[in-house]
Amino acid sequence: MNLDGLLNKYFGQCSSLPIIEMFDSESIYNVYKDIVDILKKQPDIELGILQTLSYCFYEILDNVMIHSMKSCGTVVLKYTPEAAKIQIMVVDDGIGIHRSLAENEKYRDISEADALAQCMHDRVTDGKGMGFGLYSTACLMRQAGIMLRLHSGKHALVSDGVNEWVEEADYWQGTVIYFELYSDKDINPNGVLENRTDVVSDFNNEFLDTEDIEELW
Repeated sequence: MNLDGLLNKYFGQCSSLPIIEMFDSESIYNVYKDIVDILKKQPDIELGILQTLSYCFYEILDNVMIHSMKSCGTVVLKYTPEAAKIQIMVVDDGIGIHRSLAENEKYRDISEADALAQCMHDRVTDGKGMGFGLYSTACLMRQAGIMLRLHSGKHALVSDGVNEWVEEADYWQGTVIYFELYSDKDINPNGVLENRTDVVSDFNNEFLDTEDIEELW
């Protein structure tokens, strides 16, 4: 996996080094919690962003374990407070989105470009999941997104939170999902995720103790 090339492409302009962690089925939860805890300690990040991002982020990590047919993946995080920007990349060198989605008979004859476009829609899945993980990220992008790039095979889907398009790209064996979010947007997490899950309560129960919750009020 040419991680150096990806770091240079997506994080090359950063003034400081990003945080990099590898995860597998045994460490996925600890890595997830480490990353969220790092962001939670940043006082300038809006709570609604954290609550929504925590859900989407775990879904993306879980997608690697469920769909890539690889035993591990890598996550990269960079927070730039002066720009109010969170950057996250999750990458694997598995079978890629096209091959994974084509395992569902409904998408057996889909092209690679169409597979990338379709996988961001609600309830689109290879049959091994609910098809809500990437769609939830698309919902978050519409509320607080700067840029998302989903790269798999010879194509990449790009979104600025309003417009979305698929373009040709250098070949990548597996899947790279990279996105940037504004950290200072005031959003309603449960509303962003269409009230399909109580992400506010889930986050508060997992990451906030009683003292934290009292400070919020």
